[in-house]
Amino acid sequence: MLPQERVTIIQGDLDVVTARSLVREIAKNLGFMPIDQARIATAVSELARNIFLYAGTGQVVVRGVEKAGKKGVEIVCEDQGPGIQDIECALQDGYSTSGGKGMGLPGARRLMDDFIVHSVVGVGTTVTCRKWRK
Repeated sequence: MLPQERVTIIQGDLDVVTARSLVREIAKNLGFMPIDQARIATAVSELARNIFLYAGTGQVVVRGVEKAGKKGVEIVCEDQGPGIQDIECALQDGYSTSGGKGMGLPGARRLMDDFIVHSVVGVGTTVTCRKWRK
């Protein structure tokens, strides 16, 4: 049985920690090995931190998913922030609009199996990512 959907509202650093802990717990319950639990938690931490840094507030939705008999975890990170002007650039290592190292989005993408970014400037950004149990 897949775990129910859980939502964490992101408004501060503590919420980033909460989202990270929640996704790790769900991944463990889905049978992910500890190394993949850590990968998933790290990706969520990066995405939730981006919500706080760029939009100020948003949410992280975590749910178990199943496709063709494989179990996985799906994470949807949404905000109503400024949006991403150039998604392709934002997914390149070293690209940053905040003066950081520019590793957040590309790093999170490397840690997950599926990674989709949808963003509209002035409306917000949604990142949907999935990790499938091996």
